[in-house]
Amino acid sequence: MPPRPREAEPGAKTFLERFPVVGIGASAGGLPAFLSLLEHLPTRTGMAFVLVQHLSPQHESSLPLLLGRATAMPVLEATEGLTLTPDHVYVNPPGVSLTLGQGALHLGPPVSSTQGLRLIDDFLTSLAEQAPGRAIGVVLSGTGSDGTRGLQALHEAGGTTLAQEPTSAHFDGMPRSAIASGFVDHILPPEGIAVTLAQLANLEPLPTQARAPGALPAHVLPEEGLQRIFQLLRETTGVDFTHYKPSTIHRRLERRMQLCKVEDLAAYLRRVEQQPEELELLHQDLLIHVTSFFRDPATFEALQQKVFPELFRDRPPQVPFRAWIPGCSTGEEVYSLVMCLMEYLGTAATGTPIQVFATDVSATAIEQARAAVYPESSVSGLSPERLRRFFVRTEGGYQIHKSLRNVCIFAQQNLVSDPPFSRMDLISCRNVLIYLGPVLQKKVMPIFHYALCPGGFLMLGTSETVGNSADLFSLVDKRNKLYRKKNASPQPNLTFTYRESMTERPPSARRKLTSGVTDLDAQQEADRLVLARYGPPGVIVNEDLEILHFRGHTGPYLEPLPGVASLNLLKMAREGLAMELRAALHQAKKNASRVRKEGLTLSGGDRQRKVNLEVHPLRSAQAGVEHCFLVLFEEEHESSPPPTHKDRSAPQGTSDESERDLEVAHLREKLLLTQEHLQTLTEEQEATYEELRSATEELQSSNEELQSTNEELETAKEELQSTNEELITVNEELQNRNHELSQLNGDLNNLIGSTHIATVMLGNDHRIRRFTPMAEEVLKLSAADIGRSLREVKLALPLPDLESLVTEVTERLGVIEQEVRDNNGHWYSLRLRPYKSLDNKIEGAVMTLLDIDRLKSSLDESRRSREYAKAIVETMREPFLVLDAELHVINANPAFYSTFQVSQEQTLGHTLYTLGNGQWDIPQLRHLLEEILPLNKHLQDFVMEHDFDTIGHRRMLLNARQLSSETTGVHYMLLSIEDITRRT
Repeated sequence: MPPRPREAEPGAKTFLERFPVVGIGASAGGLPAFLSLLEHLPTRTGMAFVLVQHLSPQHESSLPLLLGRATAMPVLEATEGLTLTPDHVYVNPPGVSLTLGQGALHLGPPVSSTQGLRLIDDFLTSLAEQAPGRAIGVVLSGTGSDGTRGLQALHEAGGTTLAQEPTSAHFDGMPRSAIASGFVDHILPPEGIAVTLAQLANLEPLPTQARAPGALPAHVLPEEGLQRIFQLLRETTGVDFTHYKPSTIHRRLERRMQLCKVEDLAAYLRRVEQQPEELELLHQDLLIHVTSFFRDPATFEALQQKVFPELFRDRPPQVPFRAWIPGCSTGEEVYSLVMCLMEYLGTAATGTPIQVFATDVSATAIEQARAAVYPESSVSGLSPERLRRFFVRTEGGYQIHKSLRNVCIFAQQNLVSDPPFSRMDLISCRNVLIYLGPVLQKKVMPIFHYALCPGGFLMLGTSETVGNSADLFSLVDKRNKLYRKKNASPQPNLTFTYRESMTERPPSARRKLTSGVTDLDAQQEADRLVLARYGPPGVIVNEDLEILHFRGHTGPYLEPLPGVASLNLLKMAREGLAMELRAALHQAKKNASRVRKEGLTLSGGDRQRKVNLEVHPLRSAQAGVEHCFLVLFEEEHESSPPPTHKDRSAPQGTSDESERDLEVAHLREKLLLTQEHLQTLTEEQEATYEELRSATEELQSSNEELQSTNEELETAKEELQSTNEELITVNEELQNRNHELSQLNGDLNNLIGSTHIATVMLGNDHRIRRFTPMAEEVLKLSAADIGRSLREVKLALPLPDLESLVTEVTERLGVIEQEVRDNNGHWYSLRLRPYKSLDNKIEGAVMTLLDIDRLKSSLDESRRSREYAKAIVETMREPFLVLDAELHVINANPAFYSTFQVSQEQTLGHTLYTLGNGQWDIPQLRHLLEEILPLNKHLQDFVMEHDFDTIGHRRMLLNARQLSSETTGVHYMLLSIEDITRRT
């Protein structure tokens, strides 16, 4: 997950809300596409069109005049500060860059030849910065890859992107590069692009009042619809976007809704449910992939100056350097870090083990990062030294050198739900947190702390901080956002799988989940009020007599004791209740039935009160849940004593009173004994309780030890999970590389099998490593010969000096070629050249045997034919010349030299008209050779008279024929001269 594009400047927001801007780029062959697009485009669209084309700065541009003939819209050449107007077409001037700012066009300084290849990227990037969500980019015919990065920036800013269908383009380089990047929404011919632009122009814009840039109002994106979309994405892709930044989600949804031509989320939700492919497109849009090589160069300088020196100080050479780049996108960030590390290590890089793990949630981005092929526009900002050292030029642009790719392991990973890596020296997570909400940021930071080794570094983006996790990381460089791991204990609730808590859920989901609970709480509150007012006070205790819940006003019966706080019921019971409470609870526990005690005397204040006591066992339907007891207190109200009638006989009353006193004393004595007995039982029970409590404490201590052991096991489990994730990642990378090697091996085998050239690959030790089927046939090799030395193999061809030749090739790095002949007289061309590895090391030699027997026979036959023709020409008695197409003398027979008294040096290679001081420059001969002969191809018995300086007047009979070679296309002319002067 890459950096977020910059929002539009405040001044640009107003004009882009009034009308959209369409940026159109093209290069070679772009004019016909421009004309076709404008011809099919309506005059009134409400859009402004800016055409950017690669134009030669040496010539004045006539592009506005040519385009003005294809449309009724005004076509203007861009000038500095020119304000954009709807339904106008603007064309870039040649030789300067063009950008957009504050609703006006701005011209840059003259561009160089390399800068000229980025004109379209520069304008589209500025358009993306000025118009997130409202800009449109189009790439038409052209060579190279200009425009690809610009469309990517537009796509990430929420704009719409289009590219010309490659089959309809005169040059398909630019459209194919843009399409291969994966950031093109529509692939159409120019007329189709015009229709789509007209449809986008007629689309009603979504409301923009009272909202942040890129965000949609709440009534446009209802929360219920968002949750449904999140659910579909979670079920389909496994990625939960619930806690991503709302502005990003809204901007992407707005873009998809505009592309689908729907105006509300309900209609878009129906589209998503009916068309699963649209859900996948939305998923790809939400996964943002904006990155570049060496983004924020100051950060990489800080790595070399502050981070790498600390990590490599006194570092054992055998300890590998480990780095993790989550949210790696298409790999530019990863390879930039590795390049920076290689430059810091210098010559020590080859001896330092390096392991770089790069992960991203997008499988498409991971595949591109593994391929490591980037267009020219992506590497245009790199220095020539870095290009030469770390890149290899390929057909599609530039590929990262294999030495860098070998240290990088790419894998698909969800940062918030999959286990992380561990023992990392450096984590670079730049511009990923800006897309995550606070819930996910709080989840990610402890994971980074766990993944780093002691003293490891964390590098964040320029707009990111560790937030509330300052207790886990210390700030090293505030400007470049470099942090170092503190030796702090990780959070106890650290987990590697994301589970959403109730407080983290959106309000709507929280309302649905808590609606039933709310109703239940209301009922419980009503019951509590009724019981507190009308019911007897009481408490709920567990089996250990610890109070769990108070019901009503229990102050008259319970009070806390001084000292250490305790909720034990017996310790809080007032005087006169403890013994009866203990007995009642014991009986209730034993019999599992209700126990009632009446008439208990409670001392307190200036009088004694009568209290009734009830204990109710509370049974739970769940197995394993401890039993509880409900203890209720009820005060007994005394009624007024009945009126007494005094007996008139006093002695009888005195006797009765004495008997009552004796009975009372007896009962008091008996009660005292009972109390003492109960007190003894109570003390014994308390002693037993103390023993049980000691045993309980020992059990608790054992339980704590078990919990500690369990935590250690959990930590070990997390480490195993992390190690397993790393092994899975490495295994995935190895499987991917094995697949690539299998494909390459298959391609190589098919290539070797399809070539009818005998080829043998030899190692430095002169052992055979591989050979083609043709070599097996020519040299009579077999599969058993692989791995054997040339000394041990008897070849079908006589090659006595083969070993010395191979040694010469590998030592002198030259190419040796010679012709050899087998025992049957068949001719071959033997070629030996060095075998170079991808690292440009010599690891042997390649021997090829090309069948040249037919060529040899043809050459021999041609040589014999030439000798035969030469013999015929030389034996002719009449003068004879062979001329080329330019009338130069190629050959002449002895009769010509003797007849016209000239030498061979004066004749061969000279033009016919210049022979003998120009004596052959005869008008009649010129007419014959230059006009008549090319038309008739041959001429017979043509009579010509001429006075020669050396031999005087001569009458000659000329015969000529023109010959052409079908294979070489060379023209020859044969000229025979017969002297017929004496015949006349």
